[in-house]
Amino acid sequence: MTGSRRDTELAARTRAVLDAAAGHVFGTEPGRLAAELYDVLVRTTDDADRARVAAALARCWVYGGHADRAAPFADEALAHAERSGDPELIADCLDAVLAAHWGPDELELRQTTAARLDEVSAHVLDPAARLRGHLWSLQVGWETLRLPVIQRQLRALESLAEESPRARFFAASRRWMYDHVRGVEGGADELISVAEDASAEAGLADGWMVTSLMRGYTALHAGDVATVVEVLELMEEFARSEGVTDVAAEAASLWALLGRPERARALLEQLGADVLDTLPRDVNYLLNLQCVLEAALAVGDEDLVRTAARRLAPYEDRPVVNAGAVYFHGVTDDTLARAAALTGDHERAERLRARALATYLRIGATWWYDRLQASGGTSGESVVHFCPSQDGLWLIGSDSGRPMRALRGFEYVHRLLAQPGQTISAVDLVTDGTGTVIQSDSGPQLDRQAATAYRQRLADLAAELAEAEDWADLGRVEVLAAEREALLAELGSAEGLAGRQRATGSTAERARVAATKAIATAITRIEAVDPKLAAHLRDAIRTGTECTYRPRPDDHLTWRLST
Repeated sequence: MTGSRRDTELAARTRAVLDAAAGHVFGTEPGRLAAELYDVLVRTTDDADRARVAAALARCWVYGGHADRAAPFADEALAHAERSGDPELIADCLDAVLAAHWGPDELELRQTTAARLDEVSAHVLDPAARLRGHLWSLQVGWETLRLPVIQRQLRALESLAEESPRARFFAASRRWMYDHVRGVEGGADELISVAEDASAEAGLADGWMVTSLMRGYTALHAGDVATVVEVLELMEEFARSEGVTDVAAEAASLWALLGRPERARALLEQLGADVLDTLPRDVNYLLNLQCVLEAALAVGDEDLVRTAARRLAPYEDRPVVNAGAVYFHGVTDDTLARAAALTGDHERAERLRARALATYLRIGATWWYDRLQASGGTSGESVVHFCPSQDGLWLIGSDSGRPMRALRGFEYVHRLLAQPGQTISAVDLVTDGTGTVIQSDSGPQLDRQAATAYRQRLADLAAELAEAEDWADLGRVEVLAAEREALLAELGSAEGLAGRQRATGSTAERARVAATKAIATAITRIEAVDPKLAAHLRDAIRTGTECTYRPRPDDHLTWRLST
């Protein structure tokens, strides 16, 4: 056989195996594909071709759950690509390096490599190369919970979506995840539909798996049990047919979240008692541990809880996302806190629980926050924290509380909570009980004639506002509304209950205003993180020249007022 004929046949075979590799479904055994790729690799001498084949072989082993075999081929691919000098090829091989180093202990390497990929891919025309750069930056953004990075990469994906159906699939599915985590109402069905259509148009082999997860988790949060069960049956069938541990573990955790512990237990038993001993430290290591621990907690398997928690413990304070940032499985502190509570380590449980809740609040993960809050306190004691903490922060809220920046109003509320049922003058509250010179008032703030004129102007403003709104004169509406608010504020500060004129200049009056405003501001701030506590404080605290905290008889709260 002549050399040119051998070269032609090798080129044709190279194209064929690369096409086959492009259709490899994530999570499935590669079978003959890995051997075919390797056979082509050892026959190839061209740097560019060797880079492409070695990169495909690395991804083949990663997708098949053998990341340990992938790293040498990924490194070789990058070396050949760099010798070729082709930026698009270098981007492809950097993607393979990242896939081969996707384990939980390699986050720092991923950060530096993803940054390099982002830089290389930003200067190439090929949309596939730019897509890889954005996806890996997004993945690392989720792994470090850097919201600005996540938001920036989502916008980049949505811009790229105009260039290819593949990019449109990733833009829709990753936007769905972000909206899902942030509790954005509406839009999920449309994003799922866009992802399904784009997946079909792009011919993505595993696109159905992603869209199925999207449908399942959307249904879970919406309370659509029938759809969740449908997706779970699909996941179980795939896990059985392909022997995929991470799909089975995720299905077990989903059954647990659905309130079906018997189905979760059945899957854990199918995985086997030694499932955690055989887990590779690859892309799905944290996912598998998190999901198994979630299911074990639901079924009350203390031995499995202890084993899974022990293996997950080195990865405290880490978010868990499945491959490619398709779904957010909470933070490790969440499950580790519940595991510590179950096994009796209440001090550790409270520490982890507080940090998990603070993380969920920071990123706006409302569903996860509410679920962890609803799981109850870690020590079995009903406790509400309201106490100064470290670094100028206050720890405020139910169970473990949440760290909040200090406000003067927190100090006033704290004093009232410490003396329930007792009346404290606003002067004593504001001065913290220290002596102060009491000044008398200097007369009404607003005379009756002026108050009458203000009320007449308010009546006129109501008519003028109605006319401006009818004419859709937004500029005039804004000006009139501002004048109305200013008049109302002036009247409100000048009049007390039943329209009585307030005196101005007295120490008592200034203290009343200061205490009332500070406490109202404090409760408003608390409402943003704990609406139930804010509602209780509004109901139980009375402000004025005298202030008091009087809870209802059925308000069974235990306050923790010091750390």
